[in-house]
Amino acid sequence: MTALTVLGGSAASVGTGQGCSGYLLSTGNTNVVLDLGPGTLLELRKHVDFRSLDGIILSHLHVDHMLDLIALRFSLAYNPVTPTGRTPLWLPPGGIEFFDRLGRVFSTDGDPDEFFRGVFEIGEYAPEGLLHVGDLTLSFTPTVHFVPCWAIRAHPADDAGDLLYTADTGPAADLAGFAAGARVVLAEATTPAAQRDAMPHSARGHLTAAEAANLAQEAGAAILIITHMFEEHDPHALVNVARGIFAGEVVLARPGVSVSWP
Repeated sequence: MTALTVLGGSAASVGTGQGCSGYLLSTGNTNVVLDLGPGTLLELRKHVDFRSLDGIILSHLHVDHMLDLIALRFSLAYNPVTPTGRTPLWLPPGGIEFFDRLGRVFSTDGDPDEFFRGVFEIGEYAPEGLLHVGDLTLSFTPTVHFVPCWAIRAHPADDAGDLLYTADTGPAADLAGFAAGARVVLAEATTPAAQRDAMPHSARGHLTAAEAANLAQEAGAAILIITHMFEEHDPHALVNVARGIFAGEVVLARPGVSVSWP
């Protein structure tokens, strides 16, 4: 069985009851975190030992998708229970240089290059290739966003059904083929319908709830989880919009919400 547990589903601003993007993907043998935005480490600790993660994978380097990696770094370095090894951290292209620079900002003594490398085993994934983490195989495709960003598809070894995570993306991204056949679609729905045309279609960096639902419907998914929404935009209303389009189950991303399959 494969399960996806929401650690946070707010957009760029944390909500009153949840942090930003972060998701725990689990199989019987593997625990992987997809993004770890502000406010998500607290939720992660409720579900798994943060010291024993098989990997953390970032879709892109915006703060709302990675800030709690800094908090996790301190937890791994100073918690009284010491990890048995470094936690694998997979970054998008350019991520190693980014975290080396960030380490030099926070480091006050010792080797600044070891600020993150001392607790994380850091690598960059090749978006055109496959990444194997435990019994998960992950593939990537570029999205349309304001910085380079990659959607992630996770295939469990038991063929239970794939998860497609859109990360942050606008509607001009060619995700239909990448999503085809996924059992679960975890899709952002940041843009209110009233603001859909405020930017050109080709440049917009986020989806509407209707666009997220259409993607899941075209993919033939069984479950759609909509995420990355400001609470000020009434996420429950956006769920209802998605339910009017998508024939399967629609789930609102909230901390602790878990979906398992098959």
